[in-house]
Amino acid sequence: MVSAHAERLRWHTAAQLLTVMRDAPGITRAAAAARLGIGSGSASELTARLRKAHLVDEVRAPAQGRGRPTAVLAAHPEGPLIAAADLGVAGWRLAIAGVDGRPEIVAHDEYAGHELSAALAGMSRAIGAVHRRHADRLAALSVSVAGTVSDARLVQFTARGSRDVDLAVLTAKIPRRVAVLLGNDATLAGLAEARTGAARDVTTALHLMVAQGIGGALVVNGEPVAGGHGAAGEYGHVPFGDPGLRCPCGARGCWDLTVDGRALARHLGDRVPTDPIGYVHDLAARRDALSRSAFRKVAASLGRGIGALVNLHDPEAVTLGGVAALLRAQATGAFDDAFRDALMAFRKASPPPVRDALHGEDGPLQGAVLAGLDHVTTPDALAAWVGRRRA
Repeated sequence: MVSAHAERLRWHTAAQLLTVMRDAPGITRAAAAARLGIGSGSASELTARLRKAHLVDEVRAPAQGRGRPTAVLAAHPEGPLIAAADLGVAGWRLAIAGVDGRPEIVAHDEYAGHELSAALAGMSRAIGAVHRRHADRLAALSVSVAGTVSDARLVQFTARGSRDVDLAVLTAKIPRRVAVLLGNDATLAGLAEARTGAARDVTTALHLMVAQGIGGALVVNGEPVAGGHGAAGEYGHVPFGDPGLRCPCGARGCWDLTVDGRALARHLGDRVPTDPIGYVHDLAARRDALSRSAFRKVAASLGRGIGALVNLHDPEAVTLGGVAALLRAQATGAFDDAFRDALMAFRKASPPPVRDALHGEDGPLQGAVLAGLDHVTTPDALAAWVGRRRA
């Protein structure tokens, strides 16, 4: 009888192959073997074992001119699935993804005002429907939330004025064997950029995402710095803003209030927008003198704060997600000047590059997928998947 330890070791290289396949979509078996440092014979044996376990398949790549068709690694059509949900300020989405990490949206909806409970109920029904369709394959539910997450709980959903939100309704229609993961949207977006996005070439990256307010993550070696209780990265609540402004979080002077659609509306004398993200997009299309002035003020606050965080964290690169890249693009000069002026003297000659996020506003959902796959593609999880299939 094979021991549990031996079974874990048996699936160690398999877990590494799945990581390579996820990080390099469309990779061939030979190229994956080269990355892992194994021979072609070992790669063939490993791929055959994973195909038998319904984890990996090889499919024909799209034709590119003449020559023999190329077979690339892909998720097995009967393999494990991740359900990844993204709960934002004004809407939610639910996707499923195989071990290749490619999400397919299967449900979505919008909500307004304080209809959070109705939104959660709708998400729960959609999650239940996914489980009914894929009862034997659903391995994890990974949820991204535009709120403060601590110790796997949503402790503050500032965008909706809620605290200690009970998310148990999301798991009401799925069995306990399905792993449930909860993460902050900006943190998960940072994970996505570090693994498969604009920061995949650096060891230490700072990701900042503007939606309603600003959040982010410091990602080191592909892992977000979570803090003692998992609530790190609440950059929007650093007092870089006006001390005369009280934030919905309960503090004063939060940076949040100076870098998003609410800040633009305040500069223009408009009412607080119910959808700050949509407001930024709408205002960017106006291009009148007043809107340009508002964008310069917001972009300057964004650049100045990022400069301060560069002094704090010393990242090799900074990535901008959500509407942060759009805010910078509307007033590049104001952003660049404020960013440079905030840097310590020794950094000014070679500041870290500030890049637009590759995943854009899909970063939180993509990060939720990756977090789920981290959980279900460990050697232990792969061994458990095969054990269930044998039972």
